[in-house]
Amino acid sequence: MDILSEIKKKAGTSHARIGLGVGEIPQGLINSAEKAGEFADVVLIGDEKKIKASGTGLEIIDSNEPSRTLVELMAEGKIDGAVRGTLSATKTLSMLKKRLGIRKLYRIALLETAEGIPFFLAPVGIDEGNSVDDKIELVKRGVSHIERLGIKAKVGILSGGRFEDVGRDAEVDKTLADAEIVTKKLCDKGIDAKNYSILIEDAITRANFIVAPDGISGNLIFRTLVFLGGGHGYGAPVLMEKVFVDTSRVKTDIAKAIMLASALADI
Repeated sequence: MDILSEIKKKAGTSHARIGLGVGEIPQGLINSAEKAGEFADVVLIGDEKKIKASGTGLEIIDSNEPSRTLVELMAEGKIDGAVRGTLSATKTLSMLKKRLGIRKLYRIALLETAEGIPFFLAPVGIDEGNSVDDKIELVKRGVSHIERLGIKAKVGILSGGRFEDVGRDAEVDKTLADAEIVTKKLCDKGIDAKNYSILIEDAITRANFIVAPDGISGNLIFRTLVFLGGGHGYGAPVLMEKVFVDTSRVKTDIAKAIMLASALADI
């Protein structure tokens, strides 16, 4: 299945009302938000005076606390989904947890390689997926979210070395053992999962959901691909019922994240 075509189709059908958090206002961000009009009715949330100076014709909701306003609008159903945009990650995600009563957030990123191969990646937060139980919970939620988009998840589990590297280093040994346990438990739950050791280049040929050994390595995979390797990031949905797509403030091409949010809001 063509993942991106399926998401684009769902986004176009949904054409949801998506709120975009606006802190810093690079012109590229506004231009990209306007281009996302084919997928959603975009609402900009931030300092109205500063946003209007960009010359945009998009709807604006004025707020001197855009993180709070964005989360409140999403929680109250006044928008169908939210995209963090250029708001502070720490402040906005903390607000999200507090407002929805969530102890821990799980996210899954939609990425695309420089060769045009799309795939989901988790964990992408440095404090996510750092134990066997946490990783299993993350994968279960991630698979559910992927299937919410009408896509059959094929999970590729990674570790810190090749299978034959056992004994070289205690930390590597632990990642290898953990990957075996996680893979077995996921398969026992009926999830299509395979252990690829450290061979991410093999995993990408079959799996459409790649699971890094921990949050730090997952975050590095994301940053290396998107910021150094010529790949693309579409945003990282928070794995919950409400639609909230996390984004990097470094990227101004926000249309992809809005498209993803609108597709998820179609359910």
